[in-house]
This record gives sequence, structure tokens and C-alpha cells, in this order.
Amino acid sequence: MSVICPLCQHQASVFYQFKKRLYHQCQFCYGIFMDPALWPDREAEQRRYLEHLNDVEDSRFQRFVAPITELVQQLFQPHQLGLDFGAGHAPVITHVLQQSGFAIAAYDPLFFNDNALLEQRYDYICSCEVIEHFHHPAQSFSQLRNLLKPGGRLFCMTEIYHEGIDFHRWNYKNDPTHVFMYHRNTISYIADKYGFKQAGIEGRLIQFQANSSL
Repeated sequence: MSVICPLCQHQASVFYQFKKRLYHQCQFCYGIFMDPALWPDREAEQRRYLEHLNDVEDSRFQRFVAPITELVQQLFQPHQLGLDFGAGHAPVITHVLQQSGFAIAAYDPLFFNDNALLEQRYDYICSCEVIEHFHHPAQSFSQLRNLLKPGGRLFCMTEIYHEGIDFHRWNYKNDPTHVFMYHRNTISYIADKYGFKQAGIEGRLIQFQANSSL
């Protein structure tokens, strides 16, 4: 039975199966996703996230998000509006940037669910270790694009899959909340589909820049 890719709505085929784990790869955008029947529910996701004992004051945690926070400080002025989308229960990006005087707010559907933040538009959005959790990536990337001002930037961090990776040994897939994983071609598809004029990948860091108009 064919499965439809939740990002681009094209057909996907079985990519990896081991014991009770099943993943599909889209033949169009190259995204890899866990079989939807295995996705965790909201309560299971929240329990898993709370297992991460993150502390915004932890220097190791701050170093982990530094590729984003340092780039924001290079490209933007403190008065420009930023959103830490999917900030989790310990919004370290928000903490670091606010400590430097930046106007950024934390949003998370489980921990900082202030929907008023979704009614504004932003100069930049940070989404660190978030996009692999998207159950509905098409809707989520459309939402993120619409939250950006013309020319605004979206900074994401995730592990990018490539053919040199042994998927069986790839630890990144083993987190039960990592339901959708990205190939370089997936990133190109997202840029073209959702109105980003460019997308750059450097290690785990992905930069999208919105077109000058919607």
C-alpha cells in the first residue's frame, strides 16, 4: 500500500524496516518519514521533551544553539523582531538573545502556547531541533513563511540525511518524536514551494530567506 508524503503529497516507498520501526522515503522531495501509524501522540511527545534536562544557563546548551544565535547577532539589530518557534520548555535561544538586548519571544505549542505571537510578523524566526518533529510539515512551513516579513530569515537546525549515512546506525532516527527527516533535495523543495528565494545548508544549520513579497 502506497503512503503519501506529508510534505509534498507525492507517493513514498518503504525505505527502512526493522522490528517495529518503519520509514518511508518520498520519491519527489526525498523526505524520510516514520510511518504515520507510529507517530507519538501529544502526551507522549510532551513526556519525551521533558526528559531533556535542559537549562538555559548551561554553557553547553548555549554552545549548541550558537550557530543560530551568533548569526542572528551578525545579521540583525536588537530592535528587530524575532520568534523562537518550537522553543521547548527551556527556551535557550530566547534567553541568549534577550540577554544581548534582542527583541525575541518564545513560542511552543506545548510549553509557551501564546497564540497572539502567531498574529504578528517577524524579521527572523529561529527553529532549533524543531522541524524533525513536524507531523504536518506542509502546514508548518507555510505557517513559518507567513510569519516572516518580506525578506525575513528562517534559521533551522536539524541533522540532514545523505546517502553516505547508514540509516540503520543513524542515531538521529531513534528518537520516537523525530517523525520527518530531511535530505538536501527536501530543503530545495521547501524553498521553492513556500516562497523562499534561497536556502543555504552548513552542517546542521539551514538558512531560508523569504522572498520580498508573499
